[in-house]
Amino acid sequence: MDSSQKFSKYETFVIAILAILQFTIILDFMVLSPLGAILMPTMHISPAQFGWVVSAYAFSAGASGLLAAGFADKFDRKKLLLFFYTGFTIGTFLCSIATDFHFLLFARIFTGLFGGVIGSICAAIITDLFALEVRGRVMGFVQMAFATSQVLGIPIGLYLANHFGWHSPFTMIVGFCIIIGILIVVYLKPIDAHLKSTEKQNAFVHLQKTLSKPNYLLAFATTTLLAMGGYMLMPFGSAYSVHNLQIPFADLPTVYVITGISSMIAGPLIGKYSDRIGKYRLFFAGSVLAMIMTGIYGNLGPTPLTTVIIINVIMFVGITSRIISSSALMTAIPTLQDRGAFMSINSSVQQMAGGSPQSSPE
Repeated sequence: MDSSQKFSKYETFVIAILAILQFTIILDFMVLSPLGAILMPTMHISPAQFGWVVSAYAFSAGASGLLAAGFADKFDRKKLLLFFYTGFTIGTFLCSIATDFHFLLFARIFTGLFGGVIGSICAAIITDLFALEVRGRVMGFVQMAFATSQVLGIPIGLYLANHFGWHSPFTMIVGFCIIIGILIVVYLKPIDAHLKSTEKQNAFVHLQKTLSKPNYLLAFATTTLLAMGGYMLMPFGSAYSVHNLQIPFADLPTVYVITGISSMIAGPLIGKYSDRIGKYRLFFAGSVLAMIMTGIYGNLGPTPLTTVIIINVIMFVGITSRIISSSALMTAIPTLQDRGAFMSINSSVQQMAGGSPQSSPE
């Protein structure tokens, strides 16, 4: 398929449903942190306990990726997606009715066990259904979920929390999940071509073989470095902006909204461009731009709001270019019979590597 060719109606549906599905997963993870100011006094939990609630999802998600890897290529990917998305929906519902710390902690662990595998299943579906020549465009649209959750999801979630209590954002997500689940059941076709080429072998043997291939290990190491690089910077963005850049707290939403909208616009364009000039070239260019802008951003003192916004937008264009092109490149590595296992392990590595910079306060 030529990179300029239009997607069919069914392909457009698949891209849209995967992007919206990813939006719910990301929003569920991201919305908890800003709810802390409401949740902690309401449930009478300490900051340390709240930290456990936030990190529990990431750790359980990382563990589930490894546990699911051996089984990921033994089932129709549609059925696998529905199974884990149903579990994720149930976990989110448990969050919406949690009444104390231990209940909420269990709910977050349960949600992470199912939600942590969904991204890898989506990546395997994209790899199965779309040629490498157009995967940059597909990843560009799917990656819009990150920016959309920042621009629309979090503000809406906080509005609901302020007016109807901290449980309400999770109730909203459950409603979205039910609608998406029905659409998947009705319209998504079975995705089982990999079953014809998959050897019948023990799940743990399949996991061991996937972990022993040198080119796979190199890919996992690359994912580790990419995730650690991003999470060393982004979680501390608001504190850095307020204390180092002297941006008033009330102006932070402006920074995030403009940056998010820019990322939403840039994502599909970057994906299309990566298919046109080459994914590796764009990855290199995006990495260089991200390094330069991170160096500038990390050495700023008190800075005018407009300047901070411009720097953020340019920096996130580089980061988005790196994410989209590397995601597309990763899909070309595993063989058909290893795709599910590879994507599960890669997702697990990403979750664990993303959490490691937060494991130390210094």
